[in-house]
Amino acid sequence: MVEEWSVPGWAVVAAAAALLALLVLLLVLAVSGARARSRARTELAAARAETDGLRERLDALERLVAAPAAPTRTEEFVITRAGEPEPELDEARRAPAVPAPLFADLVLRESVVQAASLAAGVRRALAPEARNRIRFEVRREIRRSRKQRRADLRAARRDWEARRRGTLDEGSAA
Repeated sequence: MVEEWSVPGWAVVAAAAALLALLVLLLVLAVSGARARSRARTELAAARAETDGLRERLDALERLVAAPAAPTRTEEFVITRAGEPEPELDEARRAPAVPAPLFADLVLRESVVQAASLAAGVRRALAPEARNRIRFEVRREIRRSRKQRRADLRAARRDWEARRRGTLDEGSAA
């Protein structure tokens, strides 16, 4: 007699579900891998393009630095006509006139930049790290000065006592 081996129905369903889950997992991994490769290729192409652009800029800068500089015109100013009125400057050598509103705008912008930099400096100076560092340095300086004062006091006492002994020795010898 041959026994028939039968598998319960739920085991077949469970095996099919596990196989399906495995296939879905493999599909998800394949899709995410393909996306990652695509993203990496895109980023690599962008990096290469940026590198090429930077290389071109570097080459242009190297050519600019290597090119001989145009001779600059140097002028010597010698005072030979003291007391005489200065000659009028030609139009090319005159300083450009700035209209009043533009001048006010430039002054205001410069003032704002200076105020902002001052505020940033004050904010940095008042930061807890800076205050702690200053406190540490002050304590260290106070300790050093106390130590120095004690050393000076000991030296002064020794000197004073040596002088006093010297006057006592001279007085007893007489």
